[in-house]
Amino acid sequence: MNDTLFEPLKLGAIEARNRIIMAPLTRGRSSQPGSVPNAMMATYYRQRAGAGLIISEATGISVEGLGWPAAPGIWSDEQVEGWKEVTEAVHEEGGKIVLQMWHMGRLVHPLFLGGEPPVSASATQAPGHAHTFEGRKDYEPARALGIEEIARVVGDYRHAAENAKRAGFDGVQLHGANGYLVDQFLRDSTNLREDEYGGSPENRVRFLREVLEALIDVWGADRVSVRLSPNGETQGCDDSDPAATFGAAARVVEELKLGFLELREPGPDGTFGQTDVPKQSPLIRTIYTGPLVLNSDYTAEEAVADIAAGRCDAVAWGRWFISNPDLPERIRTGAEIAPNVDVPRSWYGSGPEGYVDYPRLGE
Repeated sequence: MNDTLFEPLKLGAIEARNRIIMAPLTRGRSSQPGSVPNAMMATYYRQRAGAGLIISEATGISVEGLGWPAAPGIWSDEQVEGWKEVTEAVHEEGGKIVLQMWHMGRLVHPLFLGGEPPVSASATQAPGHAHTFEGRKDYEPARALGIEEIARVVGDYRHAAENAKRAGFDGVQLHGANGYLVDQFLRDSTNLREDEYGGSPENRVRFLREVLEALIDVWGADRVSVRLSPNGETQGCDDSDPAATFGAAARVVEELKLGFLELREPGPDGTFGQTDVPKQSPLIRTIYTGPLVLNSDYTAEEAVADIAAGRCDAVAWGRWFISNPDLPERIRTGAEIAPNVDVPRSWYGSGPEGYVDYPRLGE
């Protein structure tokens, strides 16, 4: 394998030892009640510490923002202590890990909120079904956040960022993708506001900017990143002019000098989400001058080609890291990469099976 993927890379203040990034992966293994990270999660992340950087699974910043069974949080002291075990395990293996910060917005079912409606940019309802402890349920209508409440949610992000620092992470990533709260503010199908947070792309990126500024206050810009999904519909969230919307978002990221920007960009043949909407990374590359990480259905050869051509600086893999804990070594040696084929077993089980029992090379 070409050495391109194994050249070190500075992602802001974070020194990545290679350009193989572990993408955020919801796995649903935290301890309940309380959404607390545990020893099994520490083992899982330790096994994958050979990545240049691990981006943690999406992690709820507050009770209001978390609507996924057994996903972890970062709002309580108990959660902070659980995450300390994870970050220590990764660091013992020489790895780096950042926390992905998650508010699901309208995709939180009222069952997680004591029957109260979820919040969003506007009073809209997502299509499809929520995963709950009582099985799949139809999403329910969200209510629009008031102006004064937006400041409170930004404060929740700030508090979670402070907790992430206490937990020993190397930085934080804002989850601004996949139809969750930040994305609901960004895109015009879900942001119907007529105040300073709605209307033009420049107004719709205001919430993104305010949250990032809060994270920067805690961490410094060079340890803050954001994930965006700029092309195509996701969980009912779409945009009529993605170039204008995500060009404006890229300008925010450039002005704030973030450590790096990650883009999830499926194509027409994507295995997780398909779209004919053109990828926006070529446009974003002309606006944002910092390290760019791309994600979605890459082969190792395609990653080498895009890095060598200057289209990105690193590539993030998700599902390959599920079934190949030593993915960088497999890529380096040209060994077989085990397919991730058993979705229920591999993704959202409740125990160690399909989580920490995948073999490394030679095992």
